[in-house]
Amino acid sequence: MKERAEVPVGSEIPELRRVVTREDVVAYAEVSGDRNPLHVDDDFARSVGFPGVIAHGMFTMGHMAAAVTAWAGDPGVVGSIAAQFREPVFPGDTIVAGGRVRSVDPDEGVIALETWVALERDGRVGWAVKKGSARVRLA
Repeated sequence: MKERAEVPVGSEIPELRRVVTREDVVAYAEVSGDRNPLHVDDDFARSVGFPGVIAHGMFTMGHMAAAVTAWAGDPGVVGSIAAQFREPVFPGDTIVAGGRVRSVDPDEGVIALETWVALERDGRVGWAVKKGSARVRLA
């Protein structure tokens, strides 16, 4: 758990980077039980305007949660995580989760984070999650 003295407002959490693979998308579909054809069937995904299958939004949010948990040092202190999905994530894309300390409330014992997942594709950077948030308990 984070101590109050360790957490200055405005400090950033370390980025967590990953290239999304087709195997990631298939594995997430299996473990989550979400076998929506948008995530497992290229022909279906193309029929609705995508170039192929897309990763689950919750897969992307899970990556953001992994960055927050790694920074917090204990999954038990992460109280909540929220996300606004902005852009689909395809196999081959690189997702980069990060965050910044928005506030520290020692009376409540909570750190509020602004979080995001940047999306790198074909030499450009966009947002898979632009306005995310998380709350982490202080030690």
